[in-house]
Amino acid sequence: MKNTPKNIAIEKLFPFEGHPFKVQDNEEMNALIESIQEQGILSPLIVRPKENTEDEYEIVSGHRRFRAAVKAEIKEVPALIVPLDRDTAAIAVVDSNLHREHILPSEKAFAYKLKMEALSRQGKRSDLTSDQVGRKLETAEIIGQQADESKNQVRRYIRLTNLIPPILDMVDEKRIAFTPAVELSYLLPEEQIMLVSEMEYSDCTPNLSQAQRLKALSIQGLFTKEQLSAIMSEEKANQIERVKIPAHRIRKYFPKDYTITQMEETIVKLCEAYHRKRLRDKNSR
Repeated sequence: MKNTPKNIAIEKLFPFEGHPFKVQDNEEMNALIESIQEQGILSPLIVRPKENTEDEYEIVSGHRRFRAAVKAEIKEVPALIVPLDRDTAAIAVVDSNLHREHILPSEKAFAYKLKMEALSRQGKRSDLTSDQVGRKLETAEIIGQQADESKNQVRRYIRLTNLIPPILDMVDEKRIAFTPAVELSYLLPEEQIMLVSEMEYSDCTPNLSQAQRLKALSIQGLFTKEQLSAIMSEEKANQIERVKIPAHRIRKYFPKDYTITQMEETIVKLCEAYHRKRLRDKNSR
């Protein structure tokens, strides 16, 4: 029997638990909301029945459409109900999003981790563990082949899930490069918290050499605030003169979801507006 879409009440739908991809309220979301208001949802969501419930569903594909429908105050959305178990659904969630053009490092990191855990729990199946010549494949290699990455690169991305949120945000914002970020992922959480404070104070981020030395100190149990400050205070060739304002002093003036980069861009725009006003005032005298 062919599966046909069914209209499901918004309150009966829930995002996939552990969904690794961010659903952002941006210009693209606003355009999607407008489209839904005018034409409705043209492509049904894919959902699965939630365990231990009678009529509630977990979204497998269509989180952005769901978010847009909620914001557009749509009461029901069309969805295909597919009886997937948790692990199969997790793999589908990842695979349906990895084709996107822009994927943040944090999204890819948690997506690979989610898929690796799901594949590992599924056990040894011939279609998952053997290639064309019968060679047994490990989970990271399976994911890498499907995502056009090496197995080591898959592991490196998964390492990023060990970073605390403020540092992972810096990776997404390209303030910290990928390779140094992988090295920093070996620091203990309390060491990473110390690093965030030091970065805010010195207004710089560690390069690869510094990150590697911080990792070595952590592994050896020699990581201290003094050692951290000494490494982070080193002058780097690409450093430029900066105005240093601790984030906590200005955070209250911006929306909660603003990144450091967005705050910086807004401040520059305000300075430009102030400069133009000064010129107008000077010319009007």
